[in-house]
Order: sequence, then C-alpha cells, then structure tokens
Amino acid sequence: MLSNNIKYYLRPFGFIPPKDLTLHKKKVIKVRENYYSNIEIIKKEKKKISKASFLIEDFYKFADKNKQIQKHLDSLTNQTNNQIFKKKKSLIFSILNITPDSFSDGGENLNSKHNFDKAYKMIKNGADFIDIGGESTRPGANKVKPNNEILRVLPTIQSLNHKKINMSLDTRNSATMELGILAGVKIINDVSALKNDKKSIDIIRKYRTPIILMHMPGTPKTMMKNSNYFDVVLDVYDFLEQRINFCESRGIDRRNIIIDPGIGFGKDFDQNIKLLRCLSIFHTLECPIMLGISRKRFISVINKDSEPKDRLGGTISTTIHAMMQGIQIHRVHDVKEVRQAIDVFEKLNEK
Repeated sequence: MLSNNIKYYLRPFGFIPPKDLTLHKKKVIKVRENYYSNIEIIKKEKKKISKASFLIEDFYKFADKNKQIQKHLDSLTNQTNNQIFKKKKSLIFSILNITPDSFSDGGENLNSKHNFDKAYKMIKNGADFIDIGGESTRPGANKVKPNNEILRVLPTIQSLNHKKINMSLDTRNSATMELGILAGVKIINDVSALKNDKKSIDIIRKYRTPIILMHMPGTPKTMMKNSNYFDVVLDVYDFLEQRINFCESRGIDRRNIIIDPGIGFGKDFDQNIKLLRCLSIFHTLECPIMLGISRKRFISVINKDSEPKDRLGGTISTTIHAMMQGIQIHRVHDVKEVRQAIDVFEKLNEK
C-alpha cells in the first residue's frame, strides 16, 4: 500500500445495529457481520499523520479517485473465509494456563485430571476452543525451555483430544508446536508471530495448521522496555501486515491466519486504550481478529486496584466494545459470563 512514501489506512466507525438498518437513511458499509455509517482515512507520509472522516456515501466518491484506498476498501468488505468459523459469529477461546507463574491463574492448573475437568466445564459453558499454554508470557516472565513446556502441556492435550475437544496451543517453540499438533491441537497461538523460533514457520506450513500472529515488541522479558512507538495503532498494523506477508511468502494461506494486536504486550495504559478504540482498522488485513483483554491490568487502572479475578465487569464491557468493532474471537478466563454477554448482545442487535 506504499506509493511515494505515502500509506493509507481505513477505520470504519459509527456502529449501526442490524435491527436499525431500516431506520438509517444514509448509506452504510458492511464489514464482516457489522454495519458502519462512517470511515476514517488515515494518511501516513514519512513522519506525518493526517486524518479525515467521511460519511459512507461521501467516502465512496473519494475512494473512486484513489487506487490505494480502493484496494483497502475491497479488503475491508471482503468476507473472511477462515476455516475455524462455522455458524457462529463470535468464538471464545478459553484460557488454560498450565504454569506456576501466570499473572491471573498461575499454579492453579498443574494436574492433568484437574485440567481435563476444568476444560470440559469450559466447553459446557460455551467455549469453542481451549487455549492451552505452558509458558507464562506476563511482563518480565523468564523463558521456559521447550522440553519443560512440553512436559507441562502434553498430558492435558492428549486427554482432551481423547474426548475430541477443540484445542489451540499457546507456544512460541517449534518442537512444542509439532508435538501439540500431532497430539490433536487444531490451532497454534504464537505471541511472537513466528519470530522466536525460525523453524516454526516450517511446522505451520507442513501441517497446514491455522496460526494466530500476535504483536509483541521483543520478548515477555523485555517487551515493556520496547514500548516506544511512532503511532501505536499504525505501528502494530504495519507489524502484523509484515508478518502476514512473511507467512504468505513461505506458503501459508491467508485463510489460515488470525491476528491479535497484543493488548498489554509491550504497551502502556494509554497505548492499550488507543488500540482498543481503533480495533476496526485491522479489518483491511483480511484476517479474523483475536482479542485477549481478559482480566488485563488496564482495567484495574480505570477501576483502581482491582485484583485480576475481580475484573470481570471490565472484561465484559471491553468485549462488547470490541464486538461493535467487528472482533470475532475472544480469549477469556470467565467463559460462562462472557458467552452470556455475547449471546445477549447478538440477540438484542439482530435483524
């Protein structure tokens, strides 16, 4: 999307509930399953950013005169054909950390029988996938050796696969990825966007496994020291675009790619809030978007000193906010409550 050092970005806004479409007299644009009344055009030229907002009918007139913007528009309205979506508009990935030191539930899930029972309950409560992790990626966390990570996660993966439970595996190590896939994992969730281990891309291509690419500057150990951005929204966008292009250049089908802006990973409070306000910008990358905001620290900054397990209200309100921006995949701890919130929101706003 570069021409003469100029790059454009599009952000739809002005959510219109489907039930209100007949009352809305102006043109709207459909992005995934949502409708919007306005588009913001963001123009980046070297170190200068300019923005302009349009009603949809005025935007179309402008877009017809600019090939870069027209290409973005085509991407925006293209319906993502990702294999993990069936009839559901919104998917829940339930977090199962098999670690002694995760920020919210570290040390709770170190027994495979306990993990099986907990995961089975999560599925009954409305989870679509169990997202299993054997390495804490909280700020400042130390790296875990792949052999230790495998020993933590493999027994639980094997027991859940026996019951045909859908699983994703949160890992940045190729050896863990391959053993997890062979044991029944359907999706790999890599917080390093396949940058940590050069062999990871070969594993993803070999097994044609869907991959979640997340933005994180550096490593969990260093990321909070690397939070200097020109513009956090555009920088995260550019990073994810580059990683998607890398994957495609190595034979990965874009329909097998999911993206995650990495809330809390190398971002301070203001940067997280700015990203959350602009999530719809990522739709022009033509990949489903996962959001992991469950129990995150930004909620406690707003709500003053709440402990991780006391952040359910903030998790639900941010999830609904994200749905209004077209986010399709929600990675959460509190499955039953978030599934209820999603189902009620979708019912209240359906045609």
